[in-house]
Amino acid sequence: MTQQPAATEPMSQEMQDCVQACMTCHGMCEETMSSCLQMGGQTQMRIMRALMDCSEMTRMCADMMMRRSPLANEMCMMCAQACDMCAEACMSMPEDDRMMRCAESCRRCSEMCRSMAGATM
Repeated sequence: MTQQPAATEPMSQEMQDCVQACMTCHGMCEETMSSCLQMGGQTQMRIMRALMDCSEMTRMCADMMMRRSPLANEMCMMCAQACDMCAEACMSMPEDDRMMRCAESCRRCSEMCRSMAGATM
């Protein structure tokens, strides 16, 4: 396990960008879930599960990075996986603009988290 910097040290720009990508993705997943619930029976349970998992993982990942958790690197890898699964699930509804925006946000977050997972927090 790597030594974590004190929480009083400023976050690197890369970490700030990753936290922002996580929070943006979290918000997009929450909005998309709300939209799906309004659609009713049209939404597949697989998509809803992926949205819920991604929403929770991105929020938790951002929190862990901000507090410099020693588990943040591992969390970033798990978050990237959740984002990939969510993007894939959203892509199953290409006719829905909100789903496509959510998939794009998930892809961006996944890339940022994979990059952070290889970095020292």
